[in-house]
Amino acid sequence: MDELGPLIADFEKQDIKTEPMTLDQVDQMKNLSGSYESLFSRKAMKFRSMGLGNQDLSENDYRQLIHEEYTFLKRPVFILNDQIFIGNSKKVIESLADKLS
Repeated sequence: MDELGPLIADFEKQDIKTEPMTLDQVDQMKNLSGSYESLFSRKAMKFRSMGLGNQDLSENDYRQLIHEEYTFLKRPVFILNDQIFIGNSKKVIESLADKLS
């Protein structure tokens, strides 16, 4: 992520911990990514504590969970034009860097 620092300096940033996402924002991200599940982080501590691993979650469940608890959103999320980049895997970061250079 450090290699992106200068490239993302002009991005609009939103601290979702202090400025919660709206449902419209969650829906916009879903429209770009293809599903709410693709935005959902199973690594969030609440995933286990809420017993969600034992449940069959629907797309609407993912939508509500992401909206109600920011830790369920895979981060970081970058939206560039009409493309979304979700998470911090090497592949995602390289793809974003290619688009920015």
